Amino acid sequence: MAQSKQQIKALDALHQQILDENICPDLAASATQLVFGEGNENADLVFVGEAPGKKEDEQGIPFVGAAGKFLNEMLAKIGLAREDIYITNIVKYRPPNNRDPRPAEKLAFLPFLQKQIEIIQPKLIVTLGRHSMECFLPGLKISQAHGQVVQKEGQAYLPFYHPAAALYNGSLRQTLIDDFANLPHLLETN
Repeated sequence: MAQSKQQIKALDALHQQILDENICPDLAASATQLVFGEGNENADLVFVGEAPGKKEDEQGIPFVGAAGKFLNEMLAKIGLAREDIYITNIVKYRPPNNRDPRPAEKLAFLPFLQKQIEIIQPKLIVTLGRHSMECFLPGLKISQAHGQVVQKEGQAYLPFYHPAAALYNGSLRQTLIDDFANLPHLLETN
């Protein structure tokens, strides 16, 4: 329990540090609020997306739009709930008009994401989409790496397609469902 309280305090301090240091002021000015992350600070699984969307920006919680609902469904199919995992994004503010995060924006937030991961100490980091995967595993192609654990510097990563992409592409939807179905086994063996 003490570890959990320390982790919560450390995550809260990190959240405040982003605000105090005014990280990505242009993004901050165009967003409603910072979307830091949510979930179990002792999670074995950390899911990392690219950036908040409209619903996330409004609510201050990652993955609450259509892609989040699909993510919740896939978690439920493998016996997990959002309370069992921790979920965040590389970039913590919504880019205007849902554009892709720019390289400089991802770079500005990367130390904070790395610190979040260091605080939580997950067994497995699930990257959701190409932007997230490239942040940790540059040079890989998601079409080839999805669903396969990649070890790097003592950390296990599991690239997945982004749930939003699967909503618009029926073939990716089944691929993502299949990859999720294998997640409990991969977590157990890593």
